[in-house]
Amino acid sequence: MKIFPAIDLKDGKAVRLFQGDYSQVTVYSEDPVEIAAGFKAKGAKNLHLVDLDGAKDGKLMNFDTIKRIVSDVDLFVQTGGGIRDEERIVQYLELGIGRVILGTIAVKDFGFLCDMVKKYGDKIAVGVDVKDEYVAINGWKEVVDVKGMDFCKQLHDVGVKTVIYTDISKDGALQGTNMEAYDKLSEIKGLNIIASGGVSFENEISELKDKGIYGAILGKALYSGMLNLERAIELGGN
Repeated sequence: MKIFPAIDLKDGKAVRLFQGDYSQVTVYSEDPVEIAAGFKAKGAKNLHLVDLDGAKDGKLMNFDTIKRIVSDVDLFVQTGGGIRDEERIVQYLELGIGRVILGTIAVKDFGFLCDMVKKYGDKIAVGVDVKDEYVAINGWKEVVDVKGMDFCKQLHDVGVKTVIYTDISKDGALQGTNMEAYDKLSEIKGLNIIASGGVSFENEISELKDKGIYGAILGKALYSGMLNLERAIELGGN
């Protein structure tokens, strides 16, 4: 199972939000490139980058920071946050981003998502953010009448290879992830599921791996010291 340490970007800094709340921000570093290099030094091969400014208002606020990370640190990088048109997708892929994550636009314009999957294949992933079983969009500010599980099945049916599934209620709380959801998601054969939101304990990494989950994103648990990245990579086996 692939381990993705996470860097959330806001105003060019590495931060974490609590359950997606932009008023509850903790700044961890003024230099996200240094954070990424530190992850690599501990054995990371993958990185999950989120442009929080982009997720909130669609503006490309952290492009230069993302460019520096990709050029300076040799990691497979997947990134999301405010990617709502093909121009943005192309900008990121030309930078050397390995996988672009669509969120809000995948819900609001499913036809666009299908077109991008046909054009760019497995370089397109979808972030499915769920609140009380229903999909949330626009930086988690709006919940739509679509169940997360149903949406994941629909994504699989149109050729999406990778889904990042986040239970918002677990995100940043350091109380564990929604293991029941990943039980159900593991039944969608042929869909790579990346667990996100609240992964906090070593046994969760082992359990997710045993379920056949493709990857796990580690955020606050790493920054707070609850999880050790080297140990997590060892448990994940990547």
